[in-house]
Amino acid sequence: MTGTAPILDGRAIAAEVTARVAEDVAGLIADGITPGLAVVLVGEDAASLVYVGRKVAETRRVGMRSIEHRLPVETTQAALLDLVERLNADPAVHGILVQLPLPSQIDAAAVLDAIDPAKDVDGFHPVNVGRLSTGGGLIPCTPLGCMMLLERVVDDFRGLNAVVIGKSNIVGKPVALLLLERECTVTVTHILTRGLPEIARRADILVVAAGSPGLVRGDWVKPGAIVIDVGINRVQGDDGKSRLVGDVAAEEVAHAAWLTPVPGGVGPMTIACLLSNTARAARAANPSRP
Repeated sequence: MTGTAPILDGRAIAAEVTARVAEDVAGLIADGITPGLAVVLVGEDAASLVYVGRKVAETRRVGMRSIEHRLPVETTQAALLDLVERLNADPAVHGILVQLPLPSQIDAAAVLDAIDPAKDVDGFHPVNVGRLSTGGGLIPCTPLGCMMLLERVVDDFRGLNAVVIGKSNIVGKPVALLLLERECTVTVTHILTRGLPEIARRADILVVAAGSPGLVRGDWVKPGAIVIDVGINRVQGDDGKSRLVGDVAAEEVAHAAWLTPVPGGVGPMTIACLLSNTARAARAANPSRP
C-alpha cells in the first residue's frame, strides 16, 4: 500500500487482544469453566465457510471449546429455531453465533431474536442493541473492534467530529452509539446522503462501512483525519485477478493521520472481539467464580 497514510495494523492489535483472551480463558479453565462457542452454519456459502473456519480455528487456539453445527441448505426455520433453543439451554455453551447470510426460507431476524441475549456474542439481539444505547450488554464485534483500533491512536475522544458512512444494524448504527458514548459529535450518513463528501471532510474520525469499493476519495478526507475502513469488497483487476479492497481509495488518502488496511485492518479485530465476548459471557454465566 505504497503512498498511503500510516497503517493502523489490525492484525497486530488483534493478536494482542487474542493473547489477553487466551490468558483469561486459562484462568476460567483453572476455575473449572471452559468457555464454549457454538457456531451454526446453514448451507455452503463460500465466504461463510471461510469465515466459520477462521472462527473455529481461533476459538480452539485460545483454549475454548468449539461446537460446530453445519446444516444442509434445505434446513427449515423450525429446525434451526429448535437447535438454537437447545443451545440456549446447554450450560456448556456460553456463546452462540449463527453465521449470516441464511438461506431464503429462513427469517434471519427471527433466528437472531431467538438466541439468549446472554449468549448473543455477535451482539445482534434486540436486548443487546437496547443495552448498547445505555452503555451495557454484549457489543457487536466489528464496532467493538473499530473502537479498540481507535483507542490506540486517540487519547481523548471528547468533542471530536466523527462521521459514520453506513447505517447498518451490524456496523454503522452501533459504532455511532459507541462514538457518542465517548462524547464525540457523531453524524451518521449513507451513500444517498446529500453533500456526503462535504460532510466527510469535516470528520476527525471517519468510519466507512458502506459496502461500496473506493467510495471515499482523497478529497473526502481532511488532513490528519483517522480513517477506519470497514469495507471488504472483492473486485476484478485489469489483469483479470480478483482482489480485496475497502470502501476507501487508500492510495488517495496519504494525508490521513491513520488508515486501516484492507485486508488486515478491521477484519482480524472482529474475530478477536468475538473471542473476547465469549470469554466475557462465560464469566458472566458463573458470577460466583472469581
